[in-house]
Amino acid sequence: MPALETDEHNGNLLLILHTFHAKNNAKVAVLGASGGIGQPLSLLLKNSPLVSRLSLYDIAHTPGVAADLSHIETRATVKGFLGPEQLPECLKGCDVVVIPAGVPRKPGMTRDDLFNTNASIVATLTTACAKHCPEAMICIISNPVNSTIPITSEVFKKHGVYNPNRIFGVTTLDIVRANTFVAELKGLDPARVSVPVIGGHAGKTIIPLISQCTPKVDFPQDQLEKLTGRIQEAGTEVVKAKAGAGSATLSMAYAGARFVFSLVDAMNGKEGVIECSFVRSEETESPYFSTPLLLGKNGIEKNLGIGKITPFEEKMVAEAMSELKASIKKGEDFAKNFK
Repeated sequence: MPALETDEHNGNLLLILHTFHAKNNAKVAVLGASGGIGQPLSLLLKNSPLVSRLSLYDIAHTPGVAADLSHIETRATVKGFLGPEQLPECLKGCDVVVIPAGVPRKPGMTRDDLFNTNASIVATLTTACAKHCPEAMICIISNPVNSTIPITSEVFKKHGVYNPNRIFGVTTLDIVRANTFVAELKGLDPARVSVPVIGGHAGKTIIPLISQCTPKVDFPQDQLEKLTGRIQEAGTEVVKAKAGAGSATLSMAYAGARFVFSLVDAMNGKEGVIECSFVRSEETESPYFSTPLLLGKNGIEKNLGIGKITPFEEKMVAEAMSELKASIKKGEDFAKNFK
């Protein structure tokens, strides 16, 4: 029965073609694409075979950034969108929206000092997402993440399109830093080190689980405390070194791209993709909390929780709670009053 064989063969071929098409077909928007994080992040996304369309939005310079990136010899088509009236078109049909928009820290500032400016920016941009791409995965980089994720959730609830499995606070830079610093101390290849970092994305809410590091590593308590402190204050290390010229932009762009690629891989059906992210959570008494997440076609497939931790790590979790809850409440209250 040759006809049947041919049909079956064609079917398989179509399936293969479809799989390839779907796997390399992510439509990604970057909101805040002209900024210090937005530009290198957009470059990394343009460089990826996973991305087929890159929509760049900002309130200045996007036509230039888009023209520049569009000359790169990769498949992704690039289009720039300028100003609020072009935002709806930017978001239409997007699978993933990454938001690095907002102002950076200057020396002496905490992430919370950014609240007044960045809360409004995030609320405005996520309102547009709720209206024009309610099904998209939303990845928030804008600080303070401990407040901007609750803001995003409340905005989506207000529009009746809230899905907690699709809203992510990008904490990946904490993991990247932990991996790098542990590798440096132990003389390991950082690409082979994996340290889960849980909690939030500011100061003492950043909780590296060195006890769960792969490969297994051991540090004396004094060195462990120093390493933990360095991971928690690494952002401030960069803010100080830049001496008023901004905060971490290049490493943040790398971390943001890493998270987006993991998410897109999982959306494409790749199995076993795990990333930590600050999300709606039942794992602790804090309504939002970052833990390792198994990602899938629809965002969060399964929250893998905190796992087994040491008394030192347990104490850090306990000590992070009041700050976390206060930052979350501040975000929720802001969103409820946002017009």
